[in-house]
Amino acid sequence: MKTTLVAVIGAGPAGLAAAVEVARAGGQVTIIDENAKPGGQLFKQIHKFFGSREHMAGVRGFHIGEQLLAEIKKLNVEVLLDSPVYALFPDKTVGYIHHKKEVCLHAEKIIIASGASENALAFPGSTLPGVMGAGAAQTLINVNRVLPGKKILMIGSGNVGLIVSYQLMQAGADVLALIEAAPQIGGYGVHAAKIRRAGVPIHVSHTVKRVIGDDQVESVEIVELDSQWQPVASSEKILAVDTVCIAVGLTPLTELAWLMGCEFAYVPSLGGHVPKHDLNMETTVPGVFIAGDISGVEEASTAMEEGRLAGTACAEALGLFDREKARELKTIIWERMNALRTGPFGEGRRKAKDQLIGLSMGGHA
Repeated sequence: MKTTLVAVIGAGPAGLAAAVEVARAGGQVTIIDENAKPGGQLFKQIHKFFGSREHMAGVRGFHIGEQLLAEIKKLNVEVLLDSPVYALFPDKTVGYIHHKKEVCLHAEKIIIASGASENALAFPGSTLPGVMGAGAAQTLINVNRVLPGKKILMIGSGNVGLIVSYQLMQAGADVLALIEAAPQIGGYGVHAAKIRRAGVPIHVSHTVKRVIGDDQVESVEIVELDSQWQPVASSEKILAVDTVCIAVGLTPLTELAWLMGCEFAYVPSLGGHVPKHDLNMETTVPGVFIAGDISGVEEASTAMEEGRLAGTACAEALGLFDREKARELKTIIWERMNALRTGPFGEGRRKAKDQLIGLSMGGHA
């Protein structure tokens, strides 16, 4: 059986950041990821990040990914790709598939940074070719350099819907409209302003009634919603589109935490059921930590900070840092993370996180 000091499941922004912190402290780290390439969402993000200099403000997501991968390489972190994890055992053994063979890896500590999956939306015609998640469309244009369609309707006005709409236009698509069931836009005004300036109408209090087509999307019928979320009579409109992108939120990928027996709490504002964890990102199972969207869906910047926090806490628990040094490092990380959770969008997530931590076993800063 293979052994390592810390096993990190997931090579996205949270997992990479966690591995960097453990390796910097002198710990042996193995990252396991089911994908063919590391970096997760970062390499789909061609837009510049917000925040402060500490949060990589003004740097494009894929450049941040390149920086993290360079650090991983410099620190000699083992990265196992094309390796889906299928089991976690109570003794902290990770079961995964590598080169079509089952492999077991025993670790002293585990950090689960498995991310989140896109939510689906059911409506007549939702299974037709041409209906896809906004994240899938973003992967096609920014990673595979393939345009998913020429005339597009975006469903959902959160940051994902707004940002991907703009990136689709940059890739050469015509975004005919963006619709939002709620009576107000869900994402940042700066993102909404960019696509409005480009001529894309945003219809709030609207949803899809049906997608029309035989073998693929040919058009879509949208309808206005009243204050009770019911269709308004005779408000239907037909849009001639060949692609419908869905951006209606994410759900944390928590299966591995369930397998480990972690306790959960249901927090809708964080994406649904999420593992309880303390101030160190440690779950109710000692030695098992989480970071990133599995702990509640937020932004990539926050995911990286949670990864750094989990990695630092792991290093402390393994004796790689003394208590004072760990406290100093974690305080800095918490200050950066709290700065990200300010404003009208971040404050709600901060309260939800505080509530979640309060439900957990407790922890120390």
